[in-house]
Amino acid sequence: MQFESPLVPARLERRYKRFLADVVLEDGSAVTVHCPNTGSMMGVAEPGSRVWLLHRPSPTRKYAWGWELSELADGTLVGVNTHRSNALVAEAIAAARFPVLAGYRDVIPESKYGTENSRIDLLLRGPERPDCYVEVKNVTAAVTDGIALFPDAVSERGAKHLRELMGVVAAGGRAVLVFCVQRTDVREVRPADAIDPVYGRTLREAIARGVEVVAWRADLSRTAATLTTSCVRDGGHRDAWIAQGGSILKLSGTRPFTRSATPSRDDGAPANTRKVPWSGHRSLQSSPPPRSCLVAPPRRPTRRSRAPSPASIWK
Repeated sequence: MQFESPLVPARLERRYKRFLADVVLEDGSAVTVHCPNTGSMMGVAEPGSRVWLLHRPSPTRKYAWGWELSELADGTLVGVNTHRSNALVAEAIAAARFPVLAGYRDVIPESKYGTENSRIDLLLRGPERPDCYVEVKNVTAAVTDGIALFPDAVSERGAKHLRELMGVVAAGGRAVLVFCVQRTDVREVRPADAIDPVYGRTLREAIARGVEVVAWRADLSRTAATLTTSCVRDGGHRDAWIAQGGSILKLSGTRPFTRSATPSRDDGAPANTRKVPWSGHRSLQSSPPPRSCLVAPPRRPTRRSRAPSPASIWK
C-alpha cells in the first residue's frame, strides 16, 4: 500500500482527547494533527519522540495533517493508523501472499453477521468452499524480545467479535482472526492478560472451538506499508494456535495439548503444573522446548492488585 504522498517527520509534543496530537515540524512550526487511533497507544506516543505525518488537505477535513507512523528510539517504525489495517489485510489476501487465506475470489468488506449486531471486517467467498469470516485487529503494543501484545487497553468489543467468530464456526463456517502487526520488530503475538484478562480467556476459548488465528507483520517506510511476513511459520489453515500459559504457540497440527491425568508428579516438578506432551510440535521460539513442557497456571489477580507496568508484564 502506497501512501498518498511521502510522509513528513515531526516531533510529538502531546496526544490528547484520543483523536488529537500537537507536533512540531522540522521547520519549527507547531500544528495539531489527527490521531487515527482510539487505543492507549502504549509505548508509541511518548512526548519528544519522532513521528511521521501524512499531509492531506481537503475542504472536508478539519485537520490537514494525519499521524501515520511513530519512530522508537532504536529506529523501529510503528504504524498507528488503525484505519489502514483492513486495507492492508485485504491487499495481502488479493495478492495471495499468505497461503492460509489464498484461493478466494471475492473479498467483501463490512458485511453484517452474527447475533450481536456486528460487522465482519472481510468476508471471503470462493467456489466450492464455505464463506470465510475474517476479523482484523491492529497490533502496535510490544514489550521486549519481539513480543507484541493485544489488546493495549480493555476491549469489550474485541471479546464480542471473538464470540461472533465462535458462532460462525459452530454454524459450520470458517472464521479467522488476523493480527495485523504494524511494527517492524515483532516476531510473536501474545494476549495481554495483565491488561484485559477477559479477552485473553475468550481468545483461548475461541481457539479451542476452531477459530483460526494468524499474525502478519508489515514492512513500513515513509512511502508505503505492506504486509509481507508471518510472525510464525505459515503452514496453512490446518496449523493450530494453542493458548498455553499466557502465550500463543504455533503448533504443526491441530491436536491440542492434554492435561496430566494425575495431580502427583514423578519428575520433580511442582504439583500445580500440568504436563504438555511435545509430540514434535513447533513453538514460536527459535529452539524447540524440552520433551515435557511445564506450564504453571496463571496467578489469579487480587482485588487490590495493581496492573503491572508494560515493561514488567513478561518478566
